Amino acid sequence: MFFWRQEIYPGRWAAFSNAEAGNLALHVGDEPASVLRRRAQLESAMHVPAGSLRFMHQTHSADAVAVGSGDDRAAVVTADALISDDGSVPLAVMVADCVPVVLSARGGAGATAVVHAGRQGILDGIITNTVAELRRLGTEDLGAWIGPSICGGCYEVPADMRDDVAAVVPAAWATTRWGTPGLDLPAAVTSQLQQMGVQVHPVGDPAQLCTLDNESLFSHRRSAASGRFVGLVWNQ
Repeated sequence: MFFWRQEIYPGRWAAFSNAEAGNLALHVGDEPASVLRRRAQLESAMHVPAGSLRFMHQTHSADAVAVGSGDDRAAVVTADALISDDGSVPLAVMVADCVPVVLSARGGAGATAVVHAGRQGILDGIITNTVAELRRLGTEDLGAWIGPSICGGCYEVPADMRDDVAAVVPAAWATTRWGTPGLDLPAAVTSQLQQMGVQVHPVGDPAQLCTLDNESLFSHRRSAASGRFVGLVWNQ
């Protein structure tokens, strides 16, 4: 069920699911009842209350939204980052090539966040906006965990697109394994986080992190009908 799972601080956990957990998105043509059943199974594996895991409607925006334990759990927030100001709300971000990011106040007490960082979101500031909002809430010392996504050696783009993105985030510049223009989104996210003073922690085996290469993960580029796996952060 989990590609990677770890207690990142005492009582606080982060994880990234794999294809064994099944598709966890409601927007890719799957039977809603099947998706909701898988989400319930995931909550059980996380040891969090049924129905407590918060998902969002992701639109490749730069919007980071805070959710509270008293909010209506049935209400779907439109955003590309979710924040829990005290870490009490279990959070999920869905991906299938874009970069999933988990953020937490260091030490395990304080805020948490999950971020959906695709090319457009990175350009528009989803990473910087989320970190800025966490700091506005008083969380200065942050750790980050970047989950599986398509790598720079596989993410082929037109040359002018590479130029446009690299003009904003130079670390995004890449060349694919077959010599064409590419984008390294994980490197771009890492660069933005580090420039804001966030400590980035390793996740799993680097050789297994590319969603296109690793068939135990969903990849939209491998299949347009792909499901979505999730990045998670929660208290236990």
